[in-house]
Amino acid sequence: MADGAMTATFLAVIGGASLLAVTARRLRPSDRLPSLEGWALADRSLGPVWTWLLLGGTIFTAYTFTAVPGLAYGNGAPAFFAVPYTVVVCPLAFVLLTRLWSVARRHGYVTAADFVRGRYGSPPLALVVALTGILATMPYLALQLLGIRAVLTAGGVYPRGATGDLVMVALFAGLAVATYRHGLRAPAVISALKAVAVFVSLTAVTWLVLDRLGGPGAVFDRAAVRLGGTDTAHSALLLSPAQQPAYATLALGSALALLMYPHVLTAGFAADGPRTLRKVSVALPAWTGLLALFGFLGIAALAAGVRAPEGGAEAAVPMLVDRLMPAPLAGLVFAAITVGALVPAAVMSIAAATSFVRNVYVEYVHPTATPKRQVRIAKAVSLTAKVGAVAFVFGLRDQDAINLQLLGGVWILQIFPAVAVGLFTGRLHPRALLAGWGVGMAAGTFLVVREGFSSVVPLGVGGQPLEIYAGLAALLLNLTVAVAGTAALERLGVPRGADVTDLPSRLTVRRRPETGASNP
Repeated sequence: MADGAMTATFLAVIGGASLLAVTARRLRPSDRLPSLEGWALADRSLGPVWTWLLLGGTIFTAYTFTAVPGLAYGNGAPAFFAVPYTVVVCPLAFVLLTRLWSVARRHGYVTAADFVRGRYGSPPLALVVALTGILATMPYLALQLLGIRAVLTAGGVYPRGATGDLVMVALFAGLAVATYRHGLRAPAVISALKAVAVFVSLTAVTWLVLDRLGGPGAVFDRAAVRLGGTDTAHSALLLSPAQQPAYATLALGSALALLMYPHVLTAGFAADGPRTLRKVSVALPAWTGLLALFGFLGIAALAAGVRAPEGGAEAAVPMLVDRLMPAPLAGLVFAAITVGALVPAAVMSIAAATSFVRNVYVEYVHPTATPKRQVRIAKAVSLTAKVGAVAFVFGLRDQDAINLQLLGGVWILQIFPAVAVGLFTGRLHPRALLAGWGVGMAAGTFLVVREGFSSVVPLGVGGQPLEIYAGLAALLLNLTVAVAGTAALERLGVPRGADVTDLPSRLTVRRRPETGASNP
């Protein structure tokens, strides 16, 4: 049963998030006509601080903040692949997001599929990019609700039965209304509260855990014993040589996949310029530090003797917080994680709706739709996505959403050649890219399902096979088919669509005369 002070703190923070969402209307210029760019991208007007808050709040989701420590609690060192992966994302964002933003702004693109349509002149390729993004986003959206429910249940704040379901609906309803009315500005405003709540509460929790458990050395020593080792050096808290390929490929593959998700691109497109995105990319590792601390709390839960329910390791940190923290601070932590789910959930629903409107509805259903009608349809689809996520959570097992999200990560990586590679060269033939996408999707799905929905799969012949990330293996196959297919199609003289992006058709290196430095 939740403590009264805990509940009061939790409700105060959630109430503050709702009030902030209402103020989002003040960020909207009153003299502009409704447009999809205005609703979905906040008119591309967010400066460095707001972009850092929104992009960090979108990338680092509530499920990430529970799944990583849960994996650390159950498996030790492999969980920390998320730390290098979110570090690798930063230089990728520095290069890819800034280049993609420039092209998108110049041509009025609001989705990655818009760029693919313009780059390759291929409606089918643009369609599969859009549908892949939507398909990968929906289970990710549902996982935000699962993260909220797991945290609140472990803390005793989530009532059982229909009452708890109504609480979940009420939490999401406020977000749905604010997003419907104000678009991306609503999660942008809430992201400020998320950052303050998460940074403050996590710092306090980490300090108290270290104080009560005797410092980091004692924490790791106790956790090592509970994981079956004799000391830290002889336990699962260190990677074994056999785990290193899986760790490295998971980190690299996850970093490449992250920047292809529609919600991440939507948050990036909302920036007011490439210079802002470069500044934000340099500052994003501050959020990675938070993630590392959450992973450490999973180790601390082991050291403290927390017994998470079987199959529910993500509850370990909430149970640790509930056991060791004063009630008001525990309420703040639970509220911070809850708000941490609301920001990415809102951006995900906006991104899915925008992709549907621009690349399905306008392209194939109503090509002459006015900007006002596009906004109206996007609002309806965004609301439908949230309702669908709630229904998914209540209607299916938690594991179903987790399995689909694992597949989603593998799927979204298969649009990397069309989007990211296409930013630097247009040499790949759109039909070859489409064939590579199909092969990558089929191969990735087969590998993950064959291993019982594990994203790490054994590959190799004879001897000891290497365990690597299935998405990266499927991407390599995808690229191989795309390159070989391009060579074959060019030899056959198969025509391709017109490129209207003004980007060079092949990778070129220019030198800046003032410095002599190379610039792609």
